[in-house]
Amino acid sequence: MKSKNTKAFSYGGDIVNKLHSAIESIIKEQPKVTKNHWRLNYHVTTPAFWMNDPNGFSFFNGEYHLFYQHHPYSPEWGPMFWGHVKSKDLVHWEHMPIALAPTEEYDQDGCFSGSAIEKDGSLYLMYTGNTWTGEDHDKDLLQVQCLAVSEDGIHFTKLKENPVIDKAPAGDIHPYHIRDPKVWKQDNDYYCVLGSRTKDHHGQVLLYRSSDLEHWEFLSVMAKSGGNLGYMWECPDVFRLEGHDVLMMSPQGVKPNGDLYHNLHQAGYVLGELDYHTGVLSHGDFHLLDYGFDFYAPQTMEDPKGRRIMVAWMAMWESHMPEQEYNWAGAMTIPRQLEWVDGQIYSKPVPELQELRGNVVQLEQVTVKEKKIIPELIGDSYELEVTIDAKSAEKFGVMVRVSENEETAIAYNRLEGMVILDRERSGKGPKGIRKAPVQLKENLLHLRVFVDHSSVEVFINEGEKVMSARVYPGENSTGISFFSDEEITIVSLKKWDLSKSVHPMSDGFA
Repeated sequence: MKSKNTKAFSYGGDIVNKLHSAIESIIKEQPKVTKNHWRLNYHVTTPAFWMNDPNGFSFFNGEYHLFYQHHPYSPEWGPMFWGHVKSKDLVHWEHMPIALAPTEEYDQDGCFSGSAIEKDGSLYLMYTGNTWTGEDHDKDLLQVQCLAVSEDGIHFTKLKENPVIDKAPAGDIHPYHIRDPKVWKQDNDYYCVLGSRTKDHHGQVLLYRSSDLEHWEFLSVMAKSGGNLGYMWECPDVFRLEGHDVLMMSPQGVKPNGDLYHNLHQAGYVLGELDYHTGVLSHGDFHLLDYGFDFYAPQTMEDPKGRRIMVAWMAMWESHMPEQEYNWAGAMTIPRQLEWVDGQIYSKPVPELQELRGNVVQLEQVTVKEKKIIPELIGDSYELEVTIDAKSAEKFGVMVRVSENEETAIAYNRLEGMVILDRERSGKGPKGIRKAPVQLKENLLHLRVFVDHSSVEVFINEGEKVMSARVYPGENSTGISFFSDEEITIVSLKKWDLSKSVHPMSDGFA
C-alpha cells in the first residue's frame, strides 16, 4: 500500500551507509519515543517512526522472525525499509538491525511487502521493489519482485539476478499494480501469489511457480473479484488449514454493506480448493478476519508445532494516529492461532501469552444491574477473561480504560445479535462503532479482552469473532466497569496484569 502524500527523501551512499544511517536515526529518537504514555507494552512496534504491514513472518534457526514495513526517518509513510524483530516464544521480542533498505535502481523508492522462506539452510526474503515513474503514485509506478538471502537471518544480501519477476503477465492484468509476494513450497516446487488488479480495477491474485526461487513461471489468475470485492487485492496469503485451502487477502475499495466493511480497507479470507494443475482456486464467500477498526495486511506462518499463526498491522490507512506527534506510528496485533471450528476460521491468542500474566483478580457470581464499578479492577496493560449470563437483558457489556470522561465500551445487543465495540468516548484519535454478528451460547457471552496502553483486542466466544482497535485515552483512564439494562450475572471473571515483553533497540546496532 502506498500513500498519496509522499515526501521526498534522499539517502545517498552505499548499502552499508544507508542501513547505518537509518539505524542511527532510530536510536537517536528512541529515548523520546519510549516516554510516550501510549507506547505499547506487549505489542510489537517500531522503536521510532513509522510501521505498517507485517512481512517475512517465519521460523528460522530456532526463532520466530517478523519483519515489517518501516520508514526510519519520520512517523509518516515514506520510502519503505524492512524493520525486524525476533523471538523464541512469540511473546518476548528483540529488535534487530534493519534488514532491507531501498538501495538499488529496481527498489529505489521502497522495499515493499513480501514474505520469507527457508531454502538450503538460508533465509530468503521475497519482496516488491517499487519505483515511482511520475508524480501520480496511483498510476506512475513500476513494481517488480526481488529476493534477498541471509545465512544468519539478520544480515541480508540482495541477489544479483534481481528482479526475479520483472513485469506483469499479459492479459487482463494491470501492468503497474503487482506486489506483496507470499511464497511457499508444495511438493518439489515453490509457489508464490501476488496481489493484483484487472485493467478496469477489480481485485485479483496471481499464481506463480518456480523450481529454485529465482526463475518464475506465471500460472494463472488464481482468484478474482466478481465485482463486489474492491479494486485491488493486497497482501495475499495461501495456506492449508484442516483440509481446506485458504486465500487470505486485503481488498481495497469494498463498499459498506449494512454493518460490515466500514473501514477504509478490509482483511479477510475465502475457503476453497486450489488446483495446482490449473492454478485456479474454487472458493466460497469472503469472510472478515477481524470486525474492529484496526486490522490490515495479515500474514501467517506455520510453526514447528504445526500451528498456523497470524499477525496483522493494527492500524488503518488514512486514520488519524495521535502517536505521530510523539514520532512513532503503528503496531502489530498479538499473534493469533488460526483454527477450523464449526465451518469457519477461529482466531485465538497464542497460549504463550499466558507467560506475561502477573497479579490476578478473580471473581465469581457477581450480579450487575445498570452499572457496576469493581474498584479492584484497574489497569492499562492486562488480559480480562469474563463469562456473562445474559438472563433477560437486551443490552449489556463491559467498559475498559474508564475515567470520568473516557471509556471504551464492549456491548452485546440481543435484538441485533451483535457485539458492539464503541470508541466514541475513548479519548483522542478516531471515533466510531463497529459491530460483529454473534449469537449467545446457552445464554452466555464469553470475552477475552487484551488491553494495552493504546489498544484493545476483543476475542469473542473462544475466537469465533475478533474486534481490534487503537484507542488513545488519558493516563488516568484505568477503570473497568460493567453495565446492563436488566440484571445479569458475571459467572466468572479473571483479570491479569500483563508485563512488558517488547524492549528497545540496542545501541550496539548503531
